[in-house]
Amino acid sequence: MSHRKTSAFVVSAFAAALGALSAVPADAQEFTAAQKKIQAEHTQLVKSGKVEPCFGTALKGQNDCYAGAGTTCAGTSSTDYQGNAFKLVPKGTCTAMSTPNGAGSLTPKV
Repeated sequence: MSHRKTSAFVVSAFAAALGALSAVPADAQEFTAAQKKIQAEHTQLVKSGKVEPCFGTALKGQNDCYAGAGTTCAGTSSTDYQGNAFKLVPKGTCTAMSTPNGAGSLTPKV
């Protein structure tokens, strides 16, 4: 896959992950101003092309964002290496990361 296609894929995966959060009813989201700020910062970092979301690499409670429906983003993963939670990592390093559950992924793991 070309670098341009990979970049577009990563950004679209990140956007899909963030978009899924908006599908949760407003009363269940309970975002604080700090959480919204963190989410905006992460979005800008990914758009800068310097980092990418790496799914399945975060430890419990240490994810940067998206840990499934009903969660409030950063710090909400409930297990180590949760497949639908990610850490932001330097661009191009995700799939080389090794975890007990296999390599990191540019898309959510099921």
